[in-house]
Amino acid sequence: MRRLFNLFVFFLICSPLLRADERPNIVLMLSDDQGWDGLSVAMHPDIGGSKGQVFHTPNLERLAARGMRFSNAYSPAPVCSPTRISLQTGKSPAQLHWTKAAPAQTGQRLMEPKLIKSIPDSETTIGQMLQRAGYATAHYGKWHIGGGGPGKHGYDQHDGDTGNEQAYKFQDPNPVDIFGMAQRAEQFMTQSVQTGKPFYIQLSWNALHASENANRATLAKYQAKLAGESEKRITTAAITEDLDAGVGKVIDAIDRMGLSKNTIIIYMSDNGAGGGGGGKGRSGGLRGGKGGVWEGGIRVPFIIAGPGIEANTWSHTPIVGYDLFPTFCQWASIDPSKLPSGIEGGSIAQVCTNGGQGNVERPNEGLVFHFPHYQSEGGPQSSIRVGDWKLIHFYEDGRDELYNLKDDVSERRNLAGQATAQSQDLHQRLERYLLRVNAQMPTKNPDYDPNIRVEPKKRGGRNNQGPAKP
Repeated sequence: MRRLFNLFVFFLICSPLLRADERPNIVLMLSDDQGWDGLSVAMHPDIGGSKGQVFHTPNLERLAARGMRFSNAYSPAPVCSPTRISLQTGKSPAQLHWTKAAPAQTGQRLMEPKLIKSIPDSETTIGQMLQRAGYATAHYGKWHIGGGGPGKHGYDQHDGDTGNEQAYKFQDPNPVDIFGMAQRAEQFMTQSVQTGKPFYIQLSWNALHASENANRATLAKYQAKLAGESEKRITTAAITEDLDAGVGKVIDAIDRMGLSKNTIIIYMSDNGAGGGGGGKGRSGGLRGGKGGVWEGGIRVPFIIAGPGIEANTWSHTPIVGYDLFPTFCQWASIDPSKLPSGIEGGSIAQVCTNGGQGNVERPNEGLVFHFPHYQSEGGPQSSIRVGDWKLIHFYEDGRDELYNLKDDVSERRNLAGQATAQSQDLHQRLERYLLRVNAQMPTKNPDYDPNIRVEPKKRGGRNNQGPAKP
């Protein structure tokens, strides 16, 4: 009887550890400046423009074939750093008071708000949440949110407090450190398996920055294939294929180690591509691009594969990057009451395992994208999406535009003058949300001179040209 009692006590002590071992590993891959149409994988089954025509991403095609694609996936912001801190904290850039990456524009009609450009110690990151829950954690590649780097914010292994400069250090045979990051991820997976810990790895790829650093053989391929096209289009296509090869190395390592049945892989971009587009629908039939809240600036590729996710499926449920925080916590069996206050995302776990069907429950209704800055078409702006309806508010002239995304994903037909009740309702919801999270707003510039032309500043990093056309 004593022996049975001792065995029973041993089981009670060890069973939480056994359950922890059964929790899924999580690998999040985040590309840089890659549009909705930036892959050779369609992001919508009925929209041809959701797939690039010159890009070759066979490994992402493979990932999509074994998982689910979200056709209505959004980055938290139309630029990189606000998205990155949002992913770490589960909060919107509006709440975090970090809504832009590039320097503020001066001399404009409105003044941009001052930003917090370093992740504060008071924020609890997803790395810290998972680390406390017994996960081994790693962050490789572009951090770009300061605060002392990943090591201070919940990551056991990392590449340091890196930014855009990281991309330019690496050339053939390791363009923008794509293959080095993949190798470090495999080594970390091996260590985690040996210690019996589930792992969380975030691979914040430096690509598509420094596209001119693509492997010489890949560049030669596209120089021949796209003869006569711009150098930027050629190099972007080349670095996209190199990035896909790095993704393939990570997937192959997971398969080779026998971890695919218990590892969830997510692939997404930090913002939509382009430098505007002037309403010409450059990005997969989407209007606008980086630095604006048109669909082209915020709708991004999103692929997820892993246990319980049906192969080659679609979800049209709208999701946003900060939904991943509570999703990861759910997969890690973290009590929802332990989540930090102010979390704005909702778990997508049930949607993933329910054939893509269902809604995401969030504290706030709808999705808000707040960009009170000058960087693209229209100047400072905010948008809100509820269901299929989307309203965009422009702060310079106070106008609203209204679109039904189900019928008009390219945002060509402004319905604000027709569906006035819908427009007013969404405008009021947008105002209430921004007030609730104490969002920073643009203010009138008392020194504005309309006779002085202000040249727009280019986006951050050395590579200031727009992306390749699809």
